[in-house]
Amino acid sequence: MTIAITGATGQLGRIVIEQLKAVVPADQIVALVRSPEKAADLGVEARAFDYDAPETLVSALVGVDKLLLISGSDLGKRVAQHTAVIAAAKEAGVGFIAYTSLLHADTNTLSLAPEHVGTEQALAASGIPRTLLRNGWYTENYTMSLPAAVQHNALIGSAGEGRISSASRADYAAAAVAVLSTEGHAGKTYELSGDSDYSLSELAAEVSKQTGKDIPYVNLPEADYTAALVQAELPEGFAAALASFDVEASKGALYDKGKTLSDLIGRPTTPLSEVVAAALS
Repeated sequence: MTIAITGATGQLGRIVIEQLKAVVPADQIVALVRSPEKAADLGVEARAFDYDAPETLVSALVGVDKLLLISGSDLGKRVAQHTAVIAAAKEAGVGFIAYTSLLHADTNTLSLAPEHVGTEQALAASGIPRTLLRNGWYTENYTMSLPAAVQHNALIGSAGEGRISSASRADYAAAAVAVLSTEGHAGKTYELSGDSDYSLSELAAEVSKQTGKDIPYVNLPEADYTAALVQAELPEGFAAALASFDVEASKGALYDKGKTLSDLIGRPTTPLSEVVAAALS
C-alpha cells in the first residue's frame, strides 16, 4: 500500500505526513511537492509534483494506491490544477482519492466555494473512489494574527458576532489520516468542524485572559478591514478576500454544529484556548 500526499511541505501537509508516519510505515508514504529538496526533513520519499506542469504528474503517481489531494493555494487556478491531478491519477491507476474541500461547499457563501465544488464535480466524473473531507475553518487562520493584536491592543475583523466552528490543523490532519489509513470511507462526504464555536469577541476575551491585557475585538466595515490588512502589507486582492470571508462568517458561513470531525478522529477537537496559547508562546 502506497499513500501519497500533495502539497506535503505545506502547513497541513507536513502535519498529515507526521501523523501518518505514526500508523503507516514511512516507506509506504510519498510526499508530492514542487521542490523535493524542501521535503528532505519529512523522512519519506519525495517526488516532484507541479500542478502547473500536467505532463509530469502521471509519472509521479505511478504505484500510488491512495492519494490525499490537498487543495492548492492559487485562488482562481485551483479547478484546472486539481482536474489535472485527478486526470493523472486516473491514468496512473490510483485507486482512491481523498480531497480537502470546504465545509458545506455546495451551499457555502464564501468565494472559495465554487472552486471546491468544481473539484468535487471533477472527482465524481473521474469514477475514482473518493472521500470528500469538507474542512471548516482552521483556528490558526485567526490565531496567526494574535501577536499583532497583542502588540496593537486590539483584535480587528469584520465577522461581527458570527459563530465560528473552527478546529486546528492537527485535527483536520487527523481526519485525513483516519480516512487514508482505514477502510470504509469511499463514497462518503464528511462535514468537518470543531466541537465548539466562538465569536471573535470571545476569541479576544481568551487572548485577554491569557495575556493579562485588555485586548478588545474591534469590528470594522469590510472596506476598512481590507484597508487595514493592506496597510499590514498583505496583497490587496488577498486582503479583500480575507475581509469578505469575515463578512460571510458574520452570516454563519463558518458555523456548523455537527460532531463529525471528533467522531472521525476518535477524540474531542482541540480547544480554542490551546491554539491561542500556542500562538502566543
